[in-house]
Amino acid sequence: MRREHRITQVFIELADTLVDEFDLVDFLRTLAEVSVELLDVDAAGLMLADSDGVLQVMASSDEQVELLELFELQQNEGPCPECFSTGAPVVNADLGRWPEFAAAAAAGGYATAHALPLRHRGQVIGALNLFRTSTEPLADEDVALGQALSDIATIGLLHERQVRGQQELAEQLQQALGSRILIEQAKGMLAERAGLSPDDAFTAMRSYARGTGQRLGVVAQGVLDGSLKTSALPTR
Repeated sequence: MRREHRITQVFIELADTLVDEFDLVDFLRTLAEVSVELLDVDAAGLMLADSDGVLQVMASSDEQVELLELFELQQNEGPCPECFSTGAPVVNADLGRWPEFAAAAAAGGYATAHALPLRHRGQVIGALNLFRTSTEPLADEDVALGQALSDIATIGLLHERQVRGQQELAEQLQQALGSRILIEQAKGMLAERAGLSPDDAFTAMRSYARGTGQRLGVVAQGVLDGSLKTSALPTR
């Protein structure tokens, strides 16, 4: 598939948030994954602000980055918290300005980190974290495309907020945070049972959720309580 066609396909997918089975966790994981696919980066993660304006890790392209993002929030330092507070991109910055985060990033194999705001008309609802193993600067075209992906995702989320109502979206975000906890627990359990990596366990649950029209949280609950057998999941 030509890259231009894939970009168009991704933009359409990110803009379509009004489907009945819209799953916020799955949507944000998709944004993280397509960022790695289309940009010259090795990993990506998403943080969204909850109803109190506090950033929460919502999705990551892989397990290692999720831990790094959690560390970033715990220490309240790094490109993502700064990007969210200022509403401006943090790109090609010297990681030495965040010593503890820089050390954690280096331990994970990442030499550079960047953050792009999820914003629309001055409203910032979160940030997209981008990580690279290379020390080379992130190219201007990748920054522009990354910001465009963030913008179209933000417009889709805010449009849903307008259509479904502010309170309902706040409740949905809270439910998504709870769902994410279930997903993390189920991911670990499935990985152990089926001998999978955590990332492959997540992929198996998401494939099953999409194939059956269920939300990821429902599938995760089924894994945890045993009502969904491991054999039913596409683990190969």
